[in-house]
Amino acid sequence: MAEKIPSWPKVTIRLYDDHNAEVKIAGRSHPLNNMDPRAAALQLVAEQAAQLGRPMKVTAVEADGASWPLIVHPDGQVDAVDTNTGKQKPIWPIVLAMVVATVLLGGTVLYLTVFSKLGEHKPVATTSPKLPSLPGPSMRVDDFAPKTQPPGYTAHADWVVAIAKDTTPAIRPDGTEVAILVEDPDSSNKKVVVFDSSGKVLWQDKVPKDASSPVYTTIDSKVVLAITTRDTMYYWEGDGALPKEIQLPDGATVQFFGKSPLIMLQGQQAGAMVVSGGALKAIPEAPLLSTILLAEGDRVLVSRYDGPLYWLQPDKPLATLTLEKPGGAGQIKQVVAASPDYALVLWTLAKDPNQVIPVVQSTASGKLVAVCQTQQEHATDDWAWVPDPKRTAAAWGECLINLSSRKIHMVPGFQPLSLTGGFIYGTLEGKTVAVSSNWNQYPLAAVTRPWGLAGSHAIVVYDSVLYALDRK
Repeated sequence: MAEKIPSWPKVTIRLYDDHNAEVKIAGRSHPLNNMDPRAAALQLVAEQAAQLGRPMKVTAVEADGASWPLIVHPDGQVDAVDTNTGKQKPIWPIVLAMVVATVLLGGTVLYLTVFSKLGEHKPVATTSPKLPSLPGPSMRVDDFAPKTQPPGYTAHADWVVAIAKDTTPAIRPDGTEVAILVEDPDSSNKKVVVFDSSGKVLWQDKVPKDASSPVYTTIDSKVVLAITTRDTMYYWEGDGALPKEIQLPDGATVQFFGKSPLIMLQGQQAGAMVVSGGALKAIPEAPLLSTILLAEGDRVLVSRYDGPLYWLQPDKPLATLTLEKPGGAGQIKQVVAASPDYALVLWTLAKDPNQVIPVVQSTASGKLVAVCQTQQEHATDDWAWVPDPKRTAAAWGECLINLSSRKIHMVPGFQPLSLTGGFIYGTLEGKTVAVSSNWNQYPLAAVTRPWGLAGSHAIVVYDSVLYALDRK
């Protein structure tokens, strides 16, 4: 019978102790805290089987690592698959013998009632499963040898730690955490390590060797730390909680251009998916000749080359984003790009179609955020967009923007590279410069641009070593 049951979705029940268990269904994690975690886990799987209308294969794993194949039916029947291994009979069949399926009136909700074991006992309050205790990375206090620290910071680093080669750090948007990947001593795997701004290790976890650099993003309205591998996305909600896993479709890639992950599908399944409720959901088919730009929660922003922009969301109708026209503009020439909260749009000048008005517009309302000086057509082709994650400033090529006052400052020939701590770093006439929030320019003979700020520290990376530089 087992061979006739589809292997999808993959279901694993993992027992941690007498009160804690975890059910993973197609990569989605369901932590459980219950007086009888085995029965609670089977109840959850039985409900899923009832929704599918067929039995499901399950792997049950004891706290000591022993695993047992099971089959859970829609009517609540649970079978232990005989593997002929000669192992001692596990506790799972004993629990299953005490489980009775009951169908509620209406036939839409299935639950399992466990009797005799529970009696009149009340559930015992216990803590949720936590990440394992791991040895911390080697850290030290040191000086930044290149002496190319950014303006306002010393060469002294309050804490220094080696990171995995060819990886980059992630800094939580509010500057309270820094996440890195480090190599295990035997290089067989990696660890993700999260520090507070003072260098204290908050939590760490083992990850696969092919794990990507960490990134802070938003899933189900929570700021989480995420990494991806070839076939899985892992994300942690913090405070030492176990990671949640989402299995990726074959050939899918994950983009973090927006506030939330965007899963791009390839081949015959071409399209996109978002994460909602801890699971992947397909977005509706995008309008003809449109491009998917980014994800925000469970919706995605798409646009045609010359507009308009749309929001697509699972199980909801297409929503058109109407863009406010700047003064003196004719028509939309091109929707260039987008980032969290903002779309970059070129409008033609009404009196001269060979000139364009570069405009930053809100992706929430379509209203004007900043209007840059008119440019000749194609003059903006090599303009880079560099926004501040804290939404205080931005640079779109030669157009520097104070996002608080909505004022702009043009610096002809400026090419922005990054924006951190109130300084816009870039090149001007072949030389590196830093432009302050009041538009003063500071020539820099050489500078290591920071990845961001964590508390009072500027985070820089040099030769696979992270330095948390002290402020002057």
